[in-house]
Amino acid sequence: MKHRHTCMFVSTMFIASMGFIVHAADVVSDKSIGMELARDIANETIMACRKDGYHVSAVVVDRHGLVRAAMRDDLASRFTLEIAERKANMTIMAWTNSGQFRKSRSDIRQELNHIEGLIVMEGGIKIVSAGYNLGAVGVSGAPGGDKDAACANKALLKLNERIEFAVE
Repeated sequence: MKHRHTCMFVSTMFIASMGFIVHAADVVSDKSIGMELARDIANETIMACRKDGYHVSAVVVDRHGLVRAAMRDDLASRFTLEIAERKANMTIMAWTNSGQFRKSRSDIRQELNHIEGLIVMEGGIKIVSAGYNLGAVGVSGAPGGDKDAACANKALLKLNERIEFAVE
């Protein structure tokens, strides 16, 4: 009889703890890139490309692929905005820079290019703060994805201290 009560007690505690585990994820706290930092990254990316003579668009998305800032240089084609966003989304989907993903996964490149919102091209760069993925910046309009990526990297380097201390 004592063994039966012990088993019931253990079973009840287990079930009660499972309920706690299930409810523990009902509210999620998430750190996401703020509008001001996203805007400044997009602006600095465009300025870096301008210095090199390129007219580009830069789109910053948060870690969920939601647009936080989108900017098009005065002489950049309107299509560069969409391409930049799709490059940033590819970076978020793969959790790696889009150029690196392109090189390592050529086997599925064509299939992914058919998914709305993604494009497997170089020019999407992760935005990381204290080891935490905040989002990505996508760039389009320079003559080659390597040049797009270089502009984004220059902007991230310029804002490095601010980005690094963005997550406490």
